[in-house]
Amino acid sequence: MPRRPPLSYLLAAGLLLALLLWLALGDVQQFQTAAPSGTEPREEAPTRVEVRHSEAASFQPRLVTQGQLEADRELELRSRRAGRVAELPVELGAAVEAGEVLVRLAADDLQAQLDRAEADLTLARAELEGAESLRQRQLMSRPEYLRRQASVSTAAAEVAELRTAQDELAPVAPFDGVFDRRDVDIGDVIQVGETFGRLVDDRRLVASAWIAQGEVAALSTGLPVEVELLDGSQLTGELTHIASRADPSTRTFYVEATLDNPERRRLAGASATLMILLDERAVHRLSPALLVLDDEGQLSVKHLDEQDRVTVSNVSLVQADADAARVAGLPERVRLITLGGGLVEEGERVTAVMAEAGERPAEAR
Repeated sequence: MPRRPPLSYLLAAGLLLALLLWLALGDVQQFQTAAPSGTEPREEAPTRVEVRHSEAASFQPRLVTQGQLEADRELELRSRRAGRVAELPVELGAAVEAGEVLVRLAADDLQAQLDRAEADLTLARAELEGAESLRQRQLMSRPEYLRRQASVSTAAAEVAELRTAQDELAPVAPFDGVFDRRDVDIGDVIQVGETFGRLVDDRRLVASAWIAQGEVAALSTGLPVEVELLDGSQLTGELTHIASRADPSTRTFYVEATLDNPERRRLAGASATLMILLDERAVHRLSPALLVLDDEGQLSVKHLDEQDRVTVSNVSLVQADADAARVAGLPERVRLITLGGGLVEEGERVTAVMAEAGERPAEAR
């Protein structure tokens, strides 16, 4: 005779069967029409961001570039006459004044030629005076009288040419400067157009540099310029020339600044750092980390309006370094988002928390 299962097994099986029947025959319509009871969804709190007040301040930006210095006037001295060097009246490196003789060439027979030409001129003039007397008495024909006049003009031209040649035997300094280089010595024979030295006027210097095409629009002649030399000293001047056309190979513009050099320091040919002081602008100083790019790739800054909504304003970068960026384009007074800006979007309402004075980032200094 088969054994019965234990009573506990029968009880468990009965409870399981009752549960299945309840699930199958329960109030399905109630589940379809009534939501399960629970807590109502709560509205999400606004994102908290840290802000600080920023006020625009006047700032004079500087355009810094590398360049070189040259003398204001520098001339290669060339001989206009061929001849032998007879005298060197100026020492190498000496300061000279305009009109001072730099080199003397041997005159050879030039003086004799000049004496003869002057005598011919005197004779031609005397003959012309006699011809005028004869002409008034109708004793000389007009062609003969004109020949006497032509003789005077020819003799005068020869005298003037020889006197010019005599002057060219002693070339003079065309301006005040320093006899910086001498290429000849006594006894040397030089030809027409050959250099015999160099004259340098370095009382004023010209600083030249090349400026990128994106920066030249901010320049204008007359802007102050500071030039820093390799030893740390400075000279001041102003921007005097901006090229109208960029170099086709580098797309940069050539600029010049004129500087005073009252001490006549030997700086011509040296390199230097040019700092061009641009027009003053109202800017905000902030951390470079606060700069973002908008959807159109424009440089922007996030800040809050009066209703604590996020505003994104396009800005122009005036000057930047590793510590701070100075930008233009923001309102005069603004609340900058210093922390949490990456978590919010334009137009979103946020909870603003002022940065504590002791915890301000570097841009707030």
